[in-house]
Amino acid sequence: MPSRAGEVALRPLLRSDADAWRSIRIRDEQFLRPWDVTSALSWERRHTRGEWRRHRTQLRAAAVRREAIAFAIVVDEKFAGQVTFGGIQRGALRSGWVGYWVDSELFGHGVATAAVALAVDHAFGAEGLHRVEATIAPANVASQKVVAHLRFRQEGLLRRYLDIDGGWRDHLLFALTADEVPGGLVAMLQA
Repeated sequence: MPSRAGEVALRPLLRSDADAWRSIRIRDEQFLRPWDVTSALSWERRHTRGEWRRHRTQLRAAAVRREAIAFAIVVDEKFAGQVTFGGIQRGALRSGWVGYWVDSELFGHGVATAAVALAVDHAFGAEGLHRVEATIAPANVASQKVVAHLRFRQEGLLRRYLDIDGGWRDHLLFALTADEVPGGLVAMLQA
């Protein structure tokens, strides 16, 4: 899908993404840390090759159980971030949450919006989900702009919802259902 930064696509996370993932995450600590889960590990230690292997292995195991789906975001075939669906429930609920991050050098170029649109279309299509939720810290204005552009609706405020950057943080709840975008988000963006 085109963006102002180049062609945005999704693909599986690869073992060979470790160096690009580490490089971006270390460089972008000041942008990512305020929205990232609390960890006893230092930022540097959290972004080693070993941690990439652990992260990728956990996501692959969750995908086998059909509880998660993770994608590398690529721009002109270069690793640029990640989109993950988690908490996937099947049966009558058919729901999950989406989380994402993008290389700061691509901020404001529509990369996150394009990547989330591609991922949500996959979730609603191939995965058969009916509802996708995004929980976003009230101060994370950039992420709120992504979901607003994709017509997610705000449904509420979740008090002390996630343990982020050393404390329990409130998050805004946004959601979108498949029937709200019958032609898909990519088609909506390209219209």
